[in-house]
Amino acid sequence: MPKNSLKHLRASDLRGVAQLATQATAGVTRIAEGVHQAVWRSLGASGGPLPDQTGGITGLVYKSIQGVTQLLGKGVDALFARLQPLLESADTAQPGTPQREAVLAALNGVMGDRLVAGNNSLATPMTLRYRGEALDWQALPPGLAVTGKVLLLIHGLCMNDLQWHIWHAGEPAQEVGHGAALAAQLGYTPVYLRYNTGLHISENGHELSRQLEQLVAHWPVPIDEFTVVAHSMGGLVIRSAVYYGRQDAARWPGRLSNIVFLGTPHHGAPLERAGNWIDVILGRTPFSAPFVRLTRLRSAGITDLRYGYVLDVDWRGQDLFRPRLDSRKAVPLPEGVACYAVAGTTAAKRSALADRLVGDGLVPLNSALGQHDDPRRSLAFAKASQWIAYRTNHMALLSSPAVTQQLVQWLTPPPRA
Repeated sequence: MPKNSLKHLRASDLRGVAQLATQATAGVTRIAEGVHQAVWRSLGASGGPLPDQTGGITGLVYKSIQGVTQLLGKGVDALFARLQPLLESADTAQPGTPQREAVLAALNGVMGDRLVAGNNSLATPMTLRYRGEALDWQALPPGLAVTGKVLLLIHGLCMNDLQWHIWHAGEPAQEVGHGAALAAQLGYTPVYLRYNTGLHISENGHELSRQLEQLVAHWPVPIDEFTVVAHSMGGLVIRSAVYYGRQDAARWPGRLSNIVFLGTPHHGAPLERAGNWIDVILGRTPFSAPFVRLTRLRSAGITDLRYGYVLDVDWRGQDLFRPRLDSRKAVPLPEGVACYAVAGTTAAKRSALADRLVGDGLVPLNSALGQHDDPRRSLAFAKASQWIAYRTNHMALLSSPAVTQQLVQWLTPPPRA
């Protein structure tokens, strides 16, 4: 981490960083031993009990490194565990900086499932946030001035809720963005979701459904209209949440009026499929096979983006890194909810090649519009509910004024007769 980034760390982050350092040292040692053994095997030398382990004195050296690393890691972790209350109390007056939150969001996106499995304090819990603070239903802020029109904004992979906010310099600085515009023009109260994007999409779907049930139960005024604007992976998370909410007979799906998807990979993203084939290619030779460990650091959330998994059944019991065909269960758009799709493309106009390969730089146009070669998997967005942002990349969808204008047009109630 660059020195100028260290100032953004909080004292309570040190335990999580130490855990990551221990895991990284152990992982690099295993990779080095695997390459070492591959070279020895090519010379006809015997190895250890497993294919990627060395034997003899060399094997003893590697075991010693692993043992010392684990011993030191446990000692440091035990020390920080005892100091944790003191470190957390030192952080109470130190709010997290946007730089820190961005680093944590990226870390969770890449390996958030491992952070949760290792009980690492850097793992991001799911929270609903209002004006930058997590909502606590047992102690709502006394000055909570809200309307009955709730707008939930859900970010995408490796991101957080702060990245919906764009500030223009000036005195005073002015916030622009979809949430601020819809609040000012249509009277919505924006609520932002922050979540661990490294977990399976369906795991986040279950948890989001539970939290939205709490929102409906504890919102200070009756909810007349509930609208969701979701970017990228966030669109898959809300589709999963609606599916499981209805399965569980929850109340909140009945309040849902609109969902707007911004660059959502409904049918997956080519980069994850390419990453899956890199696993295969590296595994072809004994010298490169140990490096497969590096490619498999990517999280469960990322592997779900191969085809756009939204249900537990799509991944449960499967090897996440084994190449396989698209076998996910088809999940249509939720009935009774007005659904809209915004797709970005860096091209100036549509073409077969640009739609499939270019898209917004991360998500192909057809995937963002829900279109699929198999009609059973295609999502039925009405023509008037689809809009393409030309010369716009994936991240620009978050703050494009043209996208904001389209959202206002779609969500403005029709005039009364």
